[in-house]
Amino acid sequence: MPLGEFEQSDWITLHTDLVSVLGDVLVRRRGGCWKLIDDEKSPVGYRYVIEAAGLDGNLYQVEPYGVVMEEFEHLPIEITRMIANAEAFLRVTVIPSEG
Repeated sequence: MPLGEFEQSDWITLHTDLVSVLGDVLVRRRGGCWKLIDDEKSPVGYRYVIEAAGLDGNLYQVEPYGVVMEEFEHLPIEITRMIANAEAFLRVTVIPSEG
């Protein structure tokens, strides 16, 4: 179905599916793990993040829900861009320098 014909429930389903795919990629490919962290600003008081060791050995976190929501703001949805953005937050890939 074209994105222009989506109803709210379709967007929720797509968002949830993309979060699942992104999380799976980050866990399997980048050694990440799901974490539950406290967040007073969240309606439920917590949020889920993926935590992984960056190339420098430090631990970094990314919120897959946020990455997917950002992707929705830059249609069309590009899965590779979404994964690359999450990997950049986790610092698990080398980002080419500009210049």
